[in-house]
Amino acid sequence: MKKILVTGAMGQIGSELVRTLRQHYGTSNVIASDLRQSETDEGPFEMVDVTDEKAIYEAANKHHVDTIMHLAALLSAKAEEQPKFAWNLNMGGLLNALEVARKLNLQFFTPSSIGAFGPTTPKQKTPQETIMRPTTMYGVNKVAGELLCNYYYEHYGVDTRGVRYPGLISHGTPPGGGTTDYAVDIYHKALSHKRYTSYIAQGTYMDMMYMPDALNAIMKLMEADPAKLLHRNAYNISAISAAPEDFARSIQKQIPDFELAYDVDPARQEIAESWPDQLDSSAAEAEWGFKADYDIDRMTADMLAKLRTKQD
Repeated sequence: MKKILVTGAMGQIGSELVRTLRQHYGTSNVIASDLRQSETDEGPFEMVDVTDEKAIYEAANKHHVDTIMHLAALLSAKAEEQPKFAWNLNMGGLLNALEVARKLNLQFFTPSSIGAFGPTTPKQKTPQETIMRPTTMYGVNKVAGELLCNYYYEHYGVDTRGVRYPGLISHGTPPGGGTTDYAVDIYHKALSHKRYTSYIAQGTYMDMMYMPDALNAIMKLMEADPAKLLHRNAYNISAISAAPEDFARSIQKQIPDFELAYDVDPARQEIAESWPDQLDSSAAEAEWGFKADYDIDRMTADMLAKLRTKQD
């Protein structure tokens, strides 16, 4: 992995991944691509619509990349509002990116999600291989995406790799339409109002992860020995299993007068209840050494410190 094209580079993961990759591999070796360019992005950039295979191919070929990290997607809550558009973007874009990887013989990464599971999946220590019957369009896309990546590996030898992300928490970008976004917004509101009203009900546990752990997982997986990757397209990775009140208690250690209230959104609550409480990440740990560094209190302290810095 020496030269990398990142699609969806202005999204929640992409904006931070590009910066991290450039620190590790050099600014000129990481090409960001999206439908818009950040005003502060000073590295190489290509305007790419992932529903246009030719545009992806031209960007990859122009920069002689050896890796595509495909992140362009519509997230869970927004995908439920626009299911047909979500299918066309999430699946059409993935197929196009895989075709480019096949034609140019590129290494390939795309993330799956905890959303690939459904209400009949075991909720505690969800196994690496288990029942996957999602009830959301986003989840359907992710299951189909895992299978599609495996198809390209088995039939065409494309070096496809991926992880099943839990909910991701970051100070770098605002919430982007995911069911777990409350766990980002709660920190912003803790600093601005010392109060947060959760659209997810008390006692609703979901698997979460701080963005630095999420980014480290990508790089560690992509640099791993391919001979050791038995589940290469959909590794469970886990860090923090928490409900809204757990975030509140952690925040109160830093902001004692913080208050949490509830106004449950039935649509997002239904999605949340269909997902596992915590994934079993033992396959990722055994096959490529995955390890999360942040627990909820360490993450909270860092989130609040970083957000305070931005406010100053």
